[in-house]
Amino acid sequence: MYEFLWRTLRITSVVFAAVTLAACSQFVGDNRQNVPLPKALVDQMAQIGSSPSEPMVIRLFKQSSELEVWKRTNSGSYALLKTYEICKWSGALGPKIREGDYQSPEGFYDVTPGLMNPKSSYWLSFNVGFPNKFDQAWGRTGTNLMIHGDCKSVGCYAMTDDGIKEIYAMARETFRAGHRSFQLQLLPFRMNEVNMAANASSPHTPFWRNLKEGADFFDATKQAPSWDVCEKRYIFNQGIPGAAPLDPLGACPVSMSTFQALAL
Repeated sequence: MYEFLWRTLRITSVVFAAVTLAACSQFVGDNRQNVPLPKALVDQMAQIGSSPSEPMVIRLFKQSSELEVWKRTNSGSYALLKTYEICKWSGALGPKIREGDYQSPEGFYDVTPGLMNPKSSYWLSFNVGFPNKFDQAWGRTGTNLMIHGDCKSVGCYAMTDDGIKEIYAMARETFRAGHRSFQLQLLPFRMNEVNMAANASSPHTPFWRNLKEGADFFDATKQAPSWDVCEKRYIFNQGIPGAAPLDPLGACPVSMSTFQALAL
């Protein structure tokens, strides 16, 4: 009798341990941040003359709830790879001003490997880099502003889980290839004159006109504009390699931007 009970207890313990280890293995083995890119997406890159290792640019448009991924091609210019529907964003058209205003940010940002979050509660995510130099010049506040999955937003841009899987994996591959960052353009709408006129009564119009300078450069050249901040405004393509960053509150340089030169 005692021998039977002892054997039963041992079997139960072994089964319990096995189940526990299996559950732990499932948790520890969660490797979602390293899931390979779908073959169909890699093939799509090849069709536009690009590859996973090439640099990328993300453009996001609030009003139409669209997120575009652009990849550099063999020609050296960027081409649109894929458009994703934004599942949810917060607030209204316009920039984020302060912590707790439930507003998704707008502006130009550079996403670095340190902003990637493989252990997100929202499947996967990356921080947009808010507040950047421009935001800080205006005293704007906010933390943990992300592009993530799970279709829930409190100041962030929420994608579907399937969407963030692909976007995160594309960013991962560009970083693995040695690129230090990718540009993120968070825009209120497509920056054409029709949309600008439709929103002309907004107090954010001067800010949007400033963003339009960078967006127009990308539209015209299919190159990511370099950006800095002076006089509390974005300035595009004024940087000199190796030169000191501009003072965000100081005077802007007199020299003409690349896009202004192209327009002449």
